[in-house]
Amino acid sequence: MKTTLFVISSFFFTLNIFAHGMSDSDKQKILDAGPWEYFELGASHMLSGYDHLLFLFGVIFFLTNFRDIVKFITAFTVGHSITLVLATLFNIQANYFLIDSVIGLTVLYKGFDNLNGFRKYFNTESPNLLRIVFVFGLIHGFGLSTRLQLLPLPNDGLILKILAFNIGVEMGQVLALGFMLLLLAGWRKTKSFQEFSKVTNFGLICAGSLLFLMQLHGFIHTVYSDDFPLNQDDHYHVHSEMKTSNSESSPLQNYQKKILIDKNPHADGKSSTH
Repeated sequence: MKTTLFVISSFFFTLNIFAHGMSDSDKQKILDAGPWEYFELGASHMLSGYDHLLFLFGVIFFLTNFRDIVKFITAFTVGHSITLVLATLFNIQANYFLIDSVIGLTVLYKGFDNLNGFRKYFNTESPNLLRIVFVFGLIHGFGLSTRLQLLPLPNDGLILKILAFNIGVEMGQVLALGFMLLLLAGWRKTKSFQEFSKVTNFGLICAGSLLFLMQLHGFIHTVYSDDFPLNQDDHYHVHSEMKTSNSESSPLQNYQKKILIDKNPHADGKSSTH
């Protein structure tokens, strides 16, 4: 049981390390930065945005016609450009963990759709994909905006810098899509494409589910931090102890802070300490 808990918690912790948030180095770099630095940040942010890239991979997975690829990618680009620019410009904010959890669901959705899940399990046609991609683009753009708003954004030249960041995102997206299209074009010529296409899209479902859970994990610990007895450093050390400890005792047994548990929440505010 301890091993299972460690594997799950390690997964969440590792993904949080490599999450495409705005690091302290990003924040330091962007101080007094010009449009070019915002462009670079946008490109690198998209190239490290595994949730965005997984969704795009799912969108183009079965597309072979160039016009179709342009049509769907344009819908996604227009969608995420609208919310990225407007939400940042008008300071429209939301918890980024919560938005990213929804983005995880878009990855799950695309894998499910690619497996023809609507016909198999609901006996109905899939919703209009072009509209879905546009709407999901709006969600992805809002997610990008929540990350951008973590930076100390200046008042002077803000519009130009937001646009530079957005153009950088687009360039990063073009580079990523170019690699994906080359990969898929070569893979489609092999027998393994048909054999493993179902496995790959099932993998998208699993990845989307895990991303959803990971982001909810972050959301709960940020929004309801007072409900947990562990701060962020303690949380990390407990996970580390799960890996290194050979005993069967709980890694929480030496934790200094006491946990208050209300056995009867309907009582007059009374709780017992353990």
